[in-house]
Amino acid sequence: MTDAHVAGLLLVPANTAEGLGLFAVEAGAEGLGTTLRPTLDQTRKLADIELAEAIATPVGGPNSGKEILARVLDLAAVALAAEQVGGAQAALDMGVEYMKVRVQFGQPIGAFQALKHMAADALVEVETAWSAAYYALFAAADDSDELPVAASLAAAYCADAFVSTAHQNIQFHGGMGFTWEIPAHLYFKRARSSQLLLGEPEFHRAQVAERLGF
Repeated sequence: MTDAHVAGLLLVPANTAEGLGLFAVEAGAEGLGTTLRPTLDQTRKLADIELAEAIATPVGGPNSGKEILARVLDLAAVALAAEQVGGAQAALDMGVEYMKVRVQFGQPIGAFQALKHMAADALVEVETAWSAAYYALFAAADDSDELPVAASLAAAYCADAFVSTAHQNIQFHGGMGFTWEIPAHLYFKRARSSQLLLGEPEFHRAQVAERLGF
């Protein structure tokens, strides 16, 4: 769980005699333990949660956990998609700026046709990801029936766009892109870890198909 080691309140799903329920566990409760885990993206902390007869408070009615969690995960997917498209935009901007100032053979490398094509492809991905993210955000804000489909659509597309653009940013920087002297590697690590955080793009594409009745 993200930031579980510093959370003041944990919401934990658990099976009960009535079905799946959701329970709140206060930080510091007896029987609650958290353990930080090493991660690819050092800027997003993940921790394991251990519960041993910890006192918990039910949230919602009996057997309501599945419905609550489905909505929470959709909203979380929308929020993550917004972060991913923002990261993709930042990675693209970083790469384009570098191509303006890096000079090779007497001219900025952004003048080379191969890099122009790469930048154009990245721009199309980012702009399309913005559209998917905005669609999902509007659906969430309006509490629309389209939210489940919009959330999974944005989750799948924005994750792929962030990974692709973060990778392209490294390529734009050439050999420098593989060093720790510039933050390109931080965007790539965040892109890869975010791609797995709430389910891989393949999972969300399957969710879109299922929710559309295919």
